[in-house]
Amino acid sequence: MLTVEEAADWLAVSRTTMFALIKDEVVPSVLVGRYRRVPADELAAYVEGLIARAEEC
Repeated sequence: MLTVEEAADWLAVSRTTMFALIKDEVVPSVLVGRYRRVPADELAAYVEGLIARAEEC
């Protein structure tokens, strides 16, 4: 599980952009107590989807 900041760093995007991806349900996340976490496998799946779409173009 990654923090939102760690997930944003991993994608090389801003924290605000990462929260927008989560809000729009593009990248799934869960609450652990009071903290929002992004499962690493979900983030990897998101990146794989981006790569697949790029290859289709």
